[in-house]
Amino acid sequence: KAITRMTDAKKVTQDKAKKESVPKTEVKQVKDAGKQNEKTAQPIRLYVKGVFVGYKRSVANQHQNQALIKIEGVQSREDVPFYLGKRVAYIYKAKTKKLGSRYRVIWGRIQRHHGQNGLVRVVFRKNLPAQAMTATVR
Repeated sequence: KAITRMTDAKKVTQDKAKKESVPKTEVKQVKDAGKQNEKTAQPIRLYVKGVFVGYKRSVANQHQNQALIKIEGVQSREDVPFYLGKRVAYIYKAKTKKLGSRYRVIWGRIQRHHGQNGLVRVVFRKNLPAQAMTATVR
């Protein structure tokens, strides 16, 4: 009886393992999905989008040297430390070509959080123009 109980216990654990394992059809679907991404050859985006929402300010004063940026996917103050020190690019299109391109960039660096909702303060090399408000930054 002891031997049959041991084999029964092994059978029960093997049955549980079979139920918990992923069916083979699902594995094939995942492999096929990877092949589709390889065929389309979409470039991978290596930056996170953000929006320039305004300048650091009080009721009476506005400090244009510190821009407030809302980073996509950052919802709280606890999410900000990863981004501290990272660079931010504001890309805009100019009328005249310089160095063969009409696109220009103003670079900045994330300094600290601003409030509790995931806004960050960014100091740009040149202050962002007011017309850039609500524009996308990278």
